[in-house]
Amino acid sequence: MITIKDVAKKAGVSISTVSRVINNSKPVSNEIRQRVLKIIEETGYTPNPLARSLVTKKSQLIGVIVPDISDFFMGELLNGIEEVGKIYDYDIVLCNSYGEPDEELKYINLLKSKQVAGIIFVSWKMDQKHVDVIEKANIPAVYISKNATEFDVYSVSINNFEASYDMTKYLIKNGNTKIAFMKSSAQDNIMDSDRYRGFKKALEESNIQMDETLVKEGDDTSESGYYLMSQILESKNIPDAVFASRDEIAVGVINCILDAGYKVPEDISVSGYNDIKLASLYRPALTTIKQPIYDMGAVSIRMIVKMINNEGLEDKKILLPYSLVERQSVQKK
Repeated sequence: MITIKDVAKKAGVSISTVSRVINNSKPVSNEIRQRVLKIIEETGYTPNPLARSLVTKKSQLIGVIVPDISDFFMGELLNGIEEVGKIYDYDIVLCNSYGEPDEELKYINLLKSKQVAGIIFVSWKMDQKHVDVIEKANIPAVYISKNATEFDVYSVSINNFEASYDMTKYLIKNGNTKIAFMKSSAQDNIMDSDRYRGFKKALEESNIQMDETLVKEGDDTSESGYYLMSQILESKNIPDAVFASRDEIAVGVINCILDAGYKVPEDISVSGYNDIKLASLYRPALTTIKQPIYDMGAVSIRMIVKMINNEGLEDKKILLPYSLVERQSVQKK
C-alpha cells in the first residue's frame, strides 16, 4: 500500500507539499508539482478520501437517507441521484432507515461523522426533529418527503393536489361516476392528503356525491391493494373505477378484480400514481400519473451541489411537472 509518506520520500519533498499538490490548496512551483504528479502516476498512489476530507474540511460524499431501498420509487430516485452525482464527482453514502424515525436520526448523525458534503433526506413522514438535527449539523440538505411542504426547507416534489384532480376528472370524463379511492394509512400524510383533496374536489365540481364506503386506507403495497379491493367486492358495492394513490396498490387491485372474475377495464377501470416501471409492463398496462422520479433525484443532488458551492438557488421548493399517462387499465367511453 503506497502512502503519501512514500510519495513524498520518492519525490524528495515534504508530506505537506504532496498534500498541497493533491488538494491544490497552496501555491507550489510547477517543477515540484510535475515531479510529485509523476511519482503519483508511477506508484499508483490514491489519496485516502477520509484523510483528505480532514485536511480540506470537505468530502466528495453525499449522504442519502431512504425509508425502503426495495421500493420501486426509491430505485428510480436513486438512479437520478447517483448518475448526476457522478457528473459532479460525488459518491453516495446510502442509508436505509426502514421508515423508522429513530433510525433516520441515527443516520443523520452517522453521516455527520463521515463529514458528508450534503444530505438528501427521503422520508415517508418527516418532523421538525429531523430538520433541527440536520440544521444543527450545518450540512446542506434537500428533502423529498410526503410532508416536506410543511417545513421551511429545500425540497423537490410535484403538485399532488392538481395531479390527483386531473386523474379524477379523467376518470369522470370516461363515464365513471362511482369511483373508489385507495390511499396510504399513514396519519397526517400530506402527499396522500393532497391527493385525496384533489380527488374530492374533482367529484364536487362534477356534482358527484362521494361514497365514503369506497374510500379505503391501507399501506403502499400490492398486498394491501388486493385486500382493500376484496373488501369492496365482498360488499357488492361495485365501483365503476378505482383510483389508487400508488401504482403498487393499483396492481394489487387489478389482481383482486381479475381473481374475482371481473375484467379490467371492461367491468372496472383502475388508475394509479407514480408511473414506476412496473406500470407499463403490467397487463393491462396501468393508466397513471407520471411523477418525474428520476428527475426528482437528479434535481435534488444538483441543488445540493449548488448549496455546497454557495451558488444561488431561486426557489426553496421545487415543483416538477407531471403528466397523465393513458394506458389500457381505464376504459374510454
